[in-house]
Amino acid sequence: MLIKMAWRNIWRNQKRTALTMLSIIIAIFLSLFTRSMQQGTFGSMITNAVKLSTGYIQIHKDGYWENKSINETFLSSNKISEIVEGNKNIKLNIPRLESFALVSSGKLTKGAMVIGTIPEIEDKLNDYSNKIVRGSFLNTDDRSILVGDELAKYLKVDVGDSLVLLGQGYHGVTAAGQYEIKGILHLPIPQLNKQLVLMPLNECQYLYASENRLTSISIMLENPELLDETTSEIKESLSKEYEVMTWEELNKELVQFVDTKVVGGMIMMSILYIVIGFGVFGTVMMMTMERRKEFAIMVSIGMRKIKLLAVVFWETIFIGFVGVAIGIIITFPVLLYLSKNPIKLAGEFAKSMESVGAEPLMPFVINTGMFLNQTISIILIAFVAVIYPLIFIIKFNVLKAMRN
Repeated sequence: MLIKMAWRNIWRNQKRTALTMLSIIIAIFLSLFTRSMQQGTFGSMITNAVKLSTGYIQIHKDGYWENKSINETFLSSNKISEIVEGNKNIKLNIPRLESFALVSSGKLTKGAMVIGTIPEIEDKLNDYSNKIVRGSFLNTDDRSILVGDELAKYLKVDVGDSLVLLGQGYHGVTAAGQYEIKGILHLPIPQLNKQLVLMPLNECQYLYASENRLTSISIMLENPELLDETTSEIKESLSKEYEVMTWEELNKELVQFVDTKVVGGMIMMSILYIVIGFGVFGTVMMMTMERRKEFAIMVSIGMRKIKLLAVVFWETIFIGFVGVAIGIIITFPVLLYLSKNPIKLAGEFAKSMESVGAEPLMPFVINTGMFLNQTISIILIAFVAVIYPLIFIIKFNVLKAMRN
């Protein structure tokens, strides 16, 4: 009976109920929008760094990460392959040879990052073939290269033109070669677009006189949550000649950037919750003050205060859940659209993201946990807001309320 009475009460004054629900709908929209933006932005940055660069785990020679020298390479062996392929949580492993070189076309020269990889595996991971803006993707036996679109623009070259690569090979050998450009790439990390040269692993090993040698093996995981466990298993299986590092250790600048933004995001969400809390509390308080005479009459004709408390509590619950449901229905299509059409950034914020190798976009994500967490948060705010009318009902004076 009390629940039925509460449901009827919230619709007796539709304007008052609509105002209270509107505050909750706005709260749900703002909290979901903010959280979706935060998770999408940070997730995109981490995913790009992991896929295009280090992997979740990287195996390299002990000491390589300190100076990143071509001399700190290691021989590819069946033992390492067996260890990596035998781990059930490892989804993919990508052997790479990475170094630097001067790339030249005519009078134009620029420093570039040269990555030798197995094209088929790299394409399976990063979908490079669909990131080709002109030309075509590499084959394993090609003696040609792919370059980032910004690098090609700087050097004023296109598909079919040739670039001269000059660098230092293994143990001081001169690394020099002329390669035809087979394709122009556009990647989600601006830094790579400006300096990437991609070539087949065999050709890269020949260029740097480092036959069958690798700078690293990047590892992708089936379940990234088991990162630490998988890293420990690999470390135990390999000798001290090798160093096994996680993506957090390999991308400290990115991790610091994300941590800073996460703290800023938490502060922003806290301020948002405070504003939301005051908004909901204000409407509930207004609703309570408007109903003083109603409460006084109900108590004076024999309704116990404990039952009146229950009615008001259920009213708040109904208003809260209906407001949350409508808020989610309104917010979901907006976030769905933004998740497929991320906002492009410009200005100083875009530059700060590019400085850590992140794409200057504001992507959004949709996941069940986000909706559940924000719903619980808003409902808890509604529960806190209902404390005021409950205390008011317990303490209010019936005669005074009737006179007023």
